[in-house]
Amino acid sequence: MSYDVIIIGGSYAGLQAAMTLGRALRNVLVIDSGKPCNRNTPYSHNFLTQDGETPHAVAAKARTQAERYPTVNFLTGKVVGAEKGETLFSASTDAGELFEAKKLLFTTGIADVMPAIPGFAHCWGISVIHCPYCHGYEMHSKPTGIIGNGDAGFEYAKMISNWSRDLTLFTNGAATFTHIQAQKLLANGIKLVETGIEQIIHTNGYIEQLVAGDNYKLDALYCRPVFKQHCSVPQTILECNITDDGYIKVDDFNRTSVAGVYAAGDCISPLRSVSTAVFSGTLAGSFINRELIDEDF
Repeated sequence: MSYDVIIIGGSYAGLQAAMTLGRALRNVLVIDSGKPCNRNTPYSHNFLTQDGETPHAVAAKARTQAERYPTVNFLTGKVVGAEKGETLFSASTDAGELFEAKKLLFTTGIADVMPAIPGFAHCWGISVIHCPYCHGYEMHSKPTGIIGNGDAGFEYAKMISNWSRDLTLFTNGAATFTHIQAQKLLANGIKLVETGIEQIIHTNGYIEQLVAGDNYKLDALYCRPVFKQHCSVPQTILECNITDDGYIKVDDFNRTSVAGVYAAGDCISPLRSVSTAVFSGTLAGSFINRELIDEDF
């Protein structure tokens, strides 16, 4: 079957784009593998009307609302291939299914690559966190650690100091701060530990201690792990341009470098939150619909 738009990825950006396009009377297929990056996170914050809800509850409600539009369809699956034909794109799944559409929208997010620290992955999204705007309020004023080094680590520690003054910065190796940066960290009471991190001791994902030579009592640990695109199809098959930071490169209208292919959500931006993903999905859906109108008028 042929659609106006195939959306690959059915989390917040994909669901919002599906709703926007459904309200524009477009035939849409959303293909989703069911593995959002925040699936371990107990609560979602900093999104009006949904503050404190579980990520699953927010997504489930969003899908129920998107499903009310009769032209919006859903399929559980993983897209493993795509091809641009003369007039239509095709997308293939790992189950051997093939679908066609006028436009493709990737809202596939990113996959965090967990460092080889025992306990880290179990705590990720629970007490090992990356964004103070998402989690900082709940952890404010508590003993807090930060993994970082160099310029990026310095700026990260400076930002987190807004939420807690009980900070320990773990460089996980020799520190690479400038003399001025090291002085500023010391002046702001931020403790510096260069010993390699051995493990995180936790109970059900909640940190009790971080072991780096000595044992450090922490309630929260901030870290920005490296990541990869959750879906490699845009880059490796469709040959969409990627930014130096590893995100799918888009213009102000969420268009990739390949005509007819759009992207939205975490796969295009470091601003990882439900609210920014929803905005990005609205933007992509609106401009896709406008492009379809222009082509048909």
